[in-house]
Amino acid sequence: MSEPVTTATSRTTAVFDRACARLQSLQPEHPRVYAVAAMSGQGKRRWWHVPNGLSEGRVELMYRRHAAEMINDEIAAEVVATALIHAVAGRVTALFVMDAQAWDPGRDNLWIHHDNDGGIDWAGLTDTRIRVVDADPEPGAVAFPCEAAMAVWLAHRCASSLIPLQSVLTRCSGLPARRFWTLVGESIIGAATYVPDLARADVSAGARRGQLLLGAFEERGLPVRRSSCLQR
Repeated sequence: MSEPVTTATSRTTAVFDRACARLQSLQPEHPRVYAVAAMSGQGKRRWWHVPNGLSEGRVELMYRRHAAEMINDEIAAEVVATALIHAVAGRVTALFVMDAQAWDPGRDNLWIHHDNDGGIDWAGLTDTRIRVVDADPEPGAVAFPCEAAMAVWLAHRCASSLIPLQSVLTRCSGLPARRFWTLVGESIIGAATYVPDLARADVSAGARRGQLLLGAFEERGLPVRRSSCLQR
């Protein structure tokens, strides 16, 4: 007999809640910096689902708002790119480098939240199942056989969101695609460098996971890595 759906859901929620609590503790005064929300518990005000936002012109609107407030349009484009990249890849990279865990940041699963000024201050998920590297995962988690396999999957799912976002932003702002992907690499490197310190986690493991993720992006033909590598 299969277990009741409510039990499976509660287990998934418990694993997700623990992961988010870990991320919230990195910067207790700003708990939304790295964590994400379960959309099942959120209203839709100021939220947009990535596929809908792409077709509704949300990225273009973000760029126009920032360009109107800044002297340099190139800086405005980079500000928008950095915010989008952090929502998709930066948050989940923090969990990956800290604990070798991840949620699904894919285009069909990701939501983005705006603050009063039109900036991005949060992200949300429809499916909150957490992926882990564990031969015997606790109920509610999805297991990967190794960190490298998780990095390949994570790069694939991030790319499903980032590629269309980059395409739209490049079209409306002129931001070069290579610069966008360099910013993705910088986001990964930043998380791999600073998050393990904040979490008092294994610094060398964080750097290793960051390198795995950079390599997985590069294997997809996405130029995220500069000539320098993660070093501690």
